[in-house]
Amino acid sequence: MTSTAKLWWVVRAWLLMAATMLAGCSAELKDYKASQPTFDLFGYFSGHTQAWGMVQDYTDKQTRRFEVDIVGTVSGDVLTLVEDFEFDDGEQSQRIWTITRTGEGMYQGQADDIIGVATGQEIGNALQWQYDFLLKTDDSEIEVTFDDWMYRQDETRLFNVTTIRKFGIEVGKVTLFFSK
Repeated sequence: MTSTAKLWWVVRAWLLMAATMLAGCSAELKDYKASQPTFDLFGYFSGHTQAWGMVQDYTDKQTRRFEVDIVGTVSGDVLTLVEDFEFDDGEQSQRIWTITRTGEGMYQGQADDIIGVATGQEIGNALQWQYDFLLKTDDSEIEVTFDDWMYRQDETRLFNVTTIRKFGIEVGKVTLFFSK
């Protein structure tokens, strides 16, 4: 085996070990069990909510800013969210979520640009929401995975940090601030 091949195997082993250690150090939803106020997805998003956010690329460069006007309607175990986006470049879009409560603190959701079914769970003041998304770029569409972590701050404020991944590699993030 050449010295280059040996070095490549050492680098791969080190990266695998580092990834394993980092995964073991990440927060888990159960870590928020005692955190207050409780998240209460349906309660928080029932009615009118506003949000402000930004998208950053893999270098942490801010690439877009946006505002969202959200109207939520609850009917039994179904929350419908109508989200109207306005981006800093003037683009406007709408996403309509249909979110179903499937158990205590457990949810599934669908929207037009979501691939398959989104899944979520809330514990304490946190909600983790995961889904595959069809991301439109200037000249194409790519499938990425969104991992949203939402944190209820108080009765009127909520924070959201989303990691965007492609093939398991972080390619961007979204930060959102919500207010009732």
